[in-house]
Amino acid sequence: MKTGFLNALGSLIYIALVATLMQNGDKIFGQMSNIIGPIAFLLLFVLSAFVVGGLILGKPLMMYIDGKKKEAVALFLSTSGWMAGFTILALLIAFFLK
Repeated sequence: MKTGFLNALGSLIYIALVATLMQNGDKIFGQMSNIIGPIAFLLLFVLSAFVVGGLILGKPLMMYIDGKKKEAVALFLSTSGWMAGFTILALLIAFFLK
């Protein structure tokens, strides 16, 4: 399903942006020795749950509520399959780049 691919791709792009931010956090923000660092991290974590949850579950949930149960499950499984594929690809790239 094209929509499943796009949902998974959007999640992958968001995850890549957050990972880049986290990897370069010290360079961008400097060393944080106060409470703001952990608070910012947890806020980013919660925001990420909302964004990725919305990308993966938003449309299927709305379809399910609208009575399109088979289509909703198919979209959810399609998105999940693409996410699994992206995860396997990322793990293979990490393995071969070690």
